Amino acid sequence: MTYDIGIIKGDGTGPEVVNEAIKVLNKISEHHSLTLNFTDLPYDGQRYIETGITLTDDELEGLKQYNAILLGAIGHPDIKPGILERGILLKLRFELDQYINLRPIKLFKNVYTPIKNKTPDDIDYVVVRENTGGLYTGHGGCTMKNTEHEIAEQAMVYSRHQVERCVRFAFEHAKKRHTDTPWKGLSEKEIENGKKGKVTLCGKSNVLQYVYDLWLRVMEDVGKDFPEIAWDYVHVDAVCIYMIECPERFDIIVTGNMFGDIITDLAAVTQGGMGIAPSGNINPNGTSMFEPIGGTAPSFTGQNAINPCACILAAAMMLDHLGETEASNNIVQAVEKTVLKMDSMLAAKMGMGTTDVGNLVCSYLKN
Repeated sequence: MTYDIGIIKGDGTGPEVVNEAIKVLNKISEHHSLTLNFTDLPYDGQRYIETGITLTDDELEGLKQYNAILLGAIGHPDIKPGILERGILLKLRFELDQYINLRPIKLFKNVYTPIKNKTPDDIDYVVVRENTGGLYTGHGGCTMKNTEHEIAEQAMVYSRHQVERCVRFAFEHAKKRHTDTPWKGLSEKEIENGKKGKVTLCGKSNVLQYVYDLWLRVMEDVGKDFPEIAWDYVHVDAVCIYMIECPERFDIIVTGNMFGDIITDLAAVTQGGMGIAPSGNINPNGTSMFEPIGGTAPSFTGQNAINPCACILAAAMMLDHLGETEASNNIVQAVEKTVLKMDSMLAAKMGMGTTDVGNLVCSYLKN
């Protein structure tokens, strides 16, 4: 198989981690008869400083030709916050209709978690975040600015179409995760009833009664199409508690854009930090984009000290999305072996350099 991959290395340490991910992708392609054609795309903060351009409509249209996009990180300390986020990241997600943000929360062996007495068996779930609606669409405004009577408002807006396709993706992902083995966290009654997965809706229906009433009704309707999958509802504040007290209760969490943004950062800390947390911005019928979530980390730029594992795992997610599941699993297994040799997931505390980590992952792929 041949795949055309757009590469946006981005700013700060983004190019360093992407280079290691590409190194791993080139190595895995040798073992799985894959041809991966990489095209570097200069959509980053430095270009904006030099030209004032973030991402043009023509460039956006050109991205649709790629099978997938691998992104390092976008952000520049000399650029006002919000310009690159809205002009590149959100534009990519919205205009390419990447309506799912997929975040696997998996604790590997030898990786520190701040949660006492929790093991890799306990922290292994997925957050499905709606990625193109809600508060992030920018519905709202400001009047009488800079006066004592200033009013600012921003609305959480969702259509049934947006909610239903996100919820359906979550149920389908639960089914995919549990093709063979019932999920260990289900109750005995659910297992007896043949349930092989669970989707938890994270919301705030007692306050955001209109929006999350819609989500609840969609959950009930879509759930009927997946009788083998259980589902429940948990308020977002309780979800944060359970992520710490009993993360093993979760299998798939589905939620709106804002809550998803918050809880996935909390979840990343429980799995060992940003250095090992990948994500995917998914359009099941179009061009999807995969990235680590750690940001540009400018203080570590050029020091060969940043952890590339998250970007390598994002590359594995990309292969899985493209249907190359065996190759994806091989990369994940190689990362699992690699982290056993690392002192920490934190930048500059790994016990080895960025390129050393990439080389070690590649060495395990040989086996």
